[in-house]
Parts: sequence; C-alpha cells; structure tokens
Amino acid sequence: MSVRKGRWSSVSGWNEEVRKGKRFAFGENWTLFLRLLNEERIGGAEQSLRQMLSAERLDGKAFLDAGSGSGLFSLAARRLGARVVSFDYDPASVACAMELRRRYCPAESQWRIDQGSVLDQEYLDRLGKFDIVYSWGVLHHTGSMWEALDKLVGLVAPNGQLFIAIYNDQDWASRLWKGVKRAYVRSPAPLKRLILIAALVRLWGPTVVRDTLGGEPLRSWRTYASKPGGRGMDAWRDLVDWVGGYPFEVATPEAVVGFCKKRGLEVQQLNSCGRGLGCNEFVFARSGAAD
Repeated sequence: MSVRKGRWSSVSGWNEEVRKGKRFAFGENWTLFLRLLNEERIGGAEQSLRQMLSAERLDGKAFLDAGSGSGLFSLAARRLGARVVSFDYDPASVACAMELRRRYCPAESQWRIDQGSVLDQEYLDRLGKFDIVYSWGVLHHTGSMWEALDKLVGLVAPNGQLFIAIYNDQDWASRLWKGVKRAYVRSPAPLKRLILIAALVRLWGPTVVRDTLGGEPLRSWRTYASKPGGRGMDAWRDLVDWVGGYPFEVATPEAVVGFCKKRGLEVQQLNSCGRGLGCNEFVFARSGAAD
C-alpha cells in the first residue's frame, strides 16, 4: 500500500479529528462488517454496479473508489474486470480494503489501495483520470461536500462516468439529524448506545411492527442485504454508520445535477428518495473531450 501524506490525508490528522469529536470513526464500523461478508453480499454489490452503470462487465475500465469504506465495492469492481484504485481518509477503512484484497485477490496487481483524502488536491493530481469515479455516501462526510464533489468531477476521463450518492436534503429533519450525529461522536460510549437504541426504534420500529402484523417478524431486517438497493450491506452496521456519520451535509437532487451540469457532466441515472430519508444516487457522464 502506498500512503499519501498531503494536507488533508495524514493519519495523524484523522486521529486528531476523531479525538476531538469532529469525525466519526467509520473504519471501526466497517471492520466489524467484514465479519459478515460473504458471496451473497459481494454479489449484491456487483449487481448494484451493473445496474447503475448499465454494464454487465467493467473489463479494461479504470475505476476509482473515492472513500472506499469497507472495500466491498472496490472488490466488486475488480471482480467485474476493472483496474481499481481505492483510497480512504480513515486508516481503519484502508486496512479493511487491504484485508479484502488479501482474502479475495492475493498477489493482485490491478487493485491499488491508498490512504488519502478527496480534499487533498496534491494527492488527487497524482491519480490521473478514470473511466468510472465512484463515491457512494462519502462526500457529505468530508466537511466540504461541494469542494469534494468539484475535485472528483475533475478526475472523470472523457466519456467517463461519475457514480455518487449524497444524502437527501429534508430541511428541518436534516438539521435535527445533524444534531444527533454531532452528539453521538462527542458522547461517551454509554450515551452512544442510548442514542443508537433511540435511533433504532425511530427508524426500524414501524417496519418491525408491519412485519410482525404480516406474520413475518424481522423479515425486513433479515433480508436487508438482498433487498432491491440493499447493495449487500448489513442493517445494523448501516444504522451505526447513519447515526455516527459526522460531518454531515445534504443536498437536493436538483442542486447536485445543476452543479455537475455546469462542469460538463450530464445525468444518466438518478434514483431519488423523494422527500424521504437516505441517499439520492446519481450517475453522470462526460462526453467528448474533458474541459
């Protein structure tokens, strides 16, 4: 693994932000998720890429996973034939990706893993351009979402694609959740558990009641990874990721589309959650020569 040490990407900088309650330790959560990883979940991640990118295979494509988290989608892209570069600001997330490479792609020369930040222009300049730039649920946790998105757009090659997911702007509800997340990252462990329990009841209570009345208690919880749009993820780990996910920014679909259009990208696919809680998914394409 090559480790980049620019202004925004040092391990010491990340550690300091977590210590001061300015950032959630995503990598700790992803490390626990790896215990649950199996072929079904990997297949779910592969299907998500196929569906959104409208491609059965990615052979010969250069794929950038910006904010790789668990490394699951880097692995999925590699298994679909892409040449992959993964990076994450969180050193524990970098370790997760390295563990997946060790498990599934030993002696792999087509999957590079770095510790870096999407806000580190010096680091990004060394990466070059990519056919597919992927960043699912990452940019809104950087603390400078629009700057981060602008920098990612610059990495999309001519005729390339940008696949991102950004939290939906729910107005007052988003401001409320931001307060919850800020409180979570600044709280001691016992209070963190209470916040998680309250969020579990709020977010999953109605679904559990509905499943129970339908005669299948916890059906939605058990089938979370394989549901449409589940992406192979885990219900509990996603809940922890949601509650702890700080910094936290949001955007309307219109704002994201307009921002990217001004930078030469046209929307190919948009999965909107309407006025609901969650991420809006976007696939943009750059046609012709880059700006």
